[in-house]
Amino acid sequence: MVILKLSTETPATSNDPSAENANRNMTLGPVMTGGSDRYVDCCHPGIPIESSEITQGISTSAEESKRVAKFIVAFTGDFYESNGAPKYQDIGLTVLSQNPKIEQRVFKEHRKEIGPDQLGDAQGVIVLTPAVTAQTVSNARDLLVISRFGVGYDSVDVPACTAADVLVTITLGAVDRPVAEAAIGWLIGLSHNIRIKDGLVRTGEWDKRSQFMGRELRDRTLGVIGLGGIGRKIIELLRGFGMNQPLAYDPFVAPKSAAEQGVRLVSLEELLREADLVSIHCPLNEKTRGLLGARELAWMKPSAYLLNTARGGIVDEDALYTALKERHIAGAAIDCFAQEPVTTPHRFGELDNVLLAPHCIAWTEELFRDIGRAACQVMVDLSFGKRPHGMLNPEVLDRPCFQQKWRRYVKQVNE
Repeated sequence: MVILKLSTETPATSNDPSAENANRNMTLGPVMTGGSDRYVDCCHPGIPIESSEITQGISTSAEESKRVAKFIVAFTGDFYESNGAPKYQDIGLTVLSQNPKIEQRVFKEHRKEIGPDQLGDAQGVIVLTPAVTAQTVSNARDLLVISRFGVGYDSVDVPACTAADVLVTITLGAVDRPVAEAAIGWLIGLSHNIRIKDGLVRTGEWDKRSQFMGRELRDRTLGVIGLGGIGRKIIELLRGFGMNQPLAYDPFVAPKSAAEQGVRLVSLEELLREADLVSIHCPLNEKTRGLLGARELAWMKPSAYLLNTARGGIVDEDALYTALKERHIAGAAIDCFAQEPVTTPHRFGELDNVLLAPHCIAWTEELFRDIGRAACQVMVDLSFGKRPHGMLNPEVLDRPCFQQKWRRYVKQVNE
């Protein structure tokens, strides 16, 4: 068994303390085992390499050395306008610009799905909205990492990336505060009938105000579906509102861990029956798709509100529309939809007990800055041979092909 240590040089670090802990020097695991002195280079099928090359680093031609002289980071086209101007004020590019051996590129066009031809010779791609499929990574000879600009990854085929020896990361922690603030804003807005009261002034119906009394958050119960970073941050920020002990449904969290945060873990049914305000913060996957249907919505109180800032598809939209229209629940705030983008008036817009946003309720300058810094830091870490933060498929790090191409770039970028 051969163990290789890539680098002890220290890259620029992010402001996230957890990232600092995760970005310690990485010692690669087993490269290859067995009694043979010759192996097949899985990045170049059919080409045998000597075992000594593994120990000393993969030898490369002069042409290849020139080609990988810099660690290339590409951004999907939707970060920029059609004229090349940036859409967003700050996406953390200073993290990359501080490292002169990293080259930045932008896809020439925006596609709904990243094509294999768009990858070129990039080692990393930072992805805003396009899908990443098996076809995307079908020829990922140079690609080391796909970094999602955010925490949702239902648009990324993670198993396909793993099979193609491509790491996938998300920006853990960067979204917690802005999503939590937005959700709390919506909780208050729903409870105080903000949308309706705003309309009364716009339509000159001042005298109807006594028909729309609001409710405070005080003495009410929050139920969080998904006790991850965002769910915990909401609970933390709401502590000063005099609410009851919060409830959470999350099969992956231990009761002791929840109790340490002052949260009571319950079943989904118990949460929906007891909570006055239900906020969804779980990922969309096969287990959570359709998690809340007609039966589950019927468990909720007629006075309860539902918030979804996670992903469309977790809530059955037909069942939710019926529940809202017939006032089986008091109202909802919806940031994400089963089919996006929504380019024609949505049926939820017909209802006066709903607040809507085009999957951007938490978008702030700070959010994009922090997400960008986290995604860019992944690239810096990999270029220095460091273990990045937010990995979804860390087992890729132990795959021989990934190790070979990673070592090749680290060696030449830093020599």
